[in-house]
Amino acid sequence: MNAIHNQANLLSSTADHASRFGQPSLADQPEPRARQRLVARPSGPFGVLDIGTTKIACIIGRIEQDGTPRVLGFGWQRGQGVRAGGIVDIEQAERAIRAAVGAAEEMADTRLRAVTVNLSCGQPESRLFNVRWPVGGRAVTEADVRRVLVEGRARAATEGRHIVHALPLNFAADDTMGVDDPRGLFCDTLSARLHVVDAMHTSLRTLQACLQRCDLGITDLVSAPMAAGISTLVEDEKQLGATVLDMGGGTTGMAVFAEGQLLHTSQLGIGGQHVTNDIARLLSTPVAHAERLKTLYGSAQSSPDDEREMLPVKLVGEAEHQIAKVPRKAVVGIIIPRLEETFEMVRERLEGFGSAAGTRVVLTGGASQLQGVREMAATILDRQVRVGKPAPVRGLPESAAGPAFATAVGLMSWAGGDGRAVMDIDLDGERQGGMLRRIVNFLRDRT
Repeated sequence: MNAIHNQANLLSSTADHASRFGQPSLADQPEPRARQRLVARPSGPFGVLDIGTTKIACIIGRIEQDGTPRVLGFGWQRGQGVRAGGIVDIEQAERAIRAAVGAAEEMADTRLRAVTVNLSCGQPESRLFNVRWPVGGRAVTEADVRRVLVEGRARAATEGRHIVHALPLNFAADDTMGVDDPRGLFCDTLSARLHVVDAMHTSLRTLQACLQRCDLGITDLVSAPMAAGISTLVEDEKQLGATVLDMGGGTTGMAVFAEGQLLHTSQLGIGGQHVTNDIARLLSTPVAHAERLKTLYGSAQSSPDDEREMLPVKLVGEAEHQIAKVPRKAVVGIIIPRLEETFEMVRERLEGFGSAAGTRVVLTGGASQLQGVREMAATILDRQVRVGKPAPVRGLPESAAGPAFATAVGLMSWAGGDGRAVMDIDLDGERQGGMLRRIVNFLRDRT
């Protein structure tokens, strides 16, 4: 699973201010230099893959000389072999992924070897941990930061689950709170608040095996609702507090941002496909026709005209010319309860965050485009609600510029080095050195 956990190292290298043989006086300290948190950007074309229940999308892009991304190729395919974000038929999923990636590769005239993929499978969970690490009065080094994260990951490790993100929200140097980057600060104890996102190991192995069948490796795994937030939230929303609801076909992803950080992410096992299935089952119509009814005539709000407007409905098992007529009210009456259930589940989860989640909700995903969804969400959640489109990207087709492709565009931003306001460090190298190496590092950092 090393390929799955190939997270980019976002910590820039820094000088160790403490002498190995004793602390120099403040007068002997070198003049402090301005530091920037450097983010590695890909030097050539790179690919991202959004694997969803109802669609699979692939984008190939590159970073231009001015640091902005450009889309070189785009392809999408109707989702197959995926349910509730997880792969349930590896052969069908392989065919759909190959089709989407092939279309993007043909447009970009390049071949992908690995992709950045959205994390929707494996029942992802989000947890917070507080970690303390003794420093002993010297300056905090990068090694100390890594040790804090190693300790946090060790505490967060759960059998059968794989840690995908280890995001330090902030640090504290003794009583100095709210530190973004503690390196170079003197303290006795370094504390960190760590946000960990993990998922079931077996589901990730299935995802990896499916992509290997497509001759693709995994460069990075990124939480799907976090990616949607990266592409749709403006900076003020991230700072003041906002919740992103990524309303996909099989799931509804939820990401809470505040103070520029991702505070929480979760996934509800309910999405637009459930609405479609409700229509198909209650009206005895094929699923494809139920999707058409939802798209063309569906609404989350009723109106007086719904009783009079009659809709043609194909019946399961009947001849093509056997068409029933039902009032639009019947379709709307099926849609509304399912969406109300979805937003009530979201409201219950938001209540646990209080004011930290802010007063703003941004809806993304294909299911958010249904008429009246924004108004229903505003009423049930008692918050300001808008439908979020991904920020414009050069070369992206107009057909992919809507809310349905917010996650794919967010994956592209992440893969290109943007959206990483926090440190998300690959610590596999820490574990590869063995016990003896860890002991040597431990003693070295304290002498």
